[in-house]
Amino acid sequence: MVFSTRNKEKKEGLIILHPELGDYNVVKHPAFVFEKGDCIDFFCPYCNKKLTSDRNENLAKVIMRDEKRVEYEIHFSRIAGEHSTYKIVGMNVEIYGEDASEYLDFLNLTQTF
Repeated sequence: MVFSTRNKEKKEGLIILHPELGDYNVVKHPAFVFEKGDCIDFFCPYCNKKLTSDRNENLAKVIMRDEKRVEYEIHFSRIAGEHSTYKIVGMNVEIYGEDASEYLDFLNLTQTF
């Protein structure tokens, strides 16, 4: 998944996140720098809309559809190096990443594994 991003110095760059939930490999240009713990702004690479979560300011949100055209939300941490991702379908949530417990209280949903 490709995102337009902006670091704390307001410099912009593209980031590619692995499409498999729970895989936290990131591809970016070496000149686009940020440090672990920095909050990164995420934007749609097509329309430039800021991808903010309505559940917590430290999370970004995208809407996805599966092969059956079922729509769901993906919320993921905007904090560099923090591994927390949530797939929300209705009132159920699937959690991914060793830091996922950081935001569970804000999600207020039923956890599924």
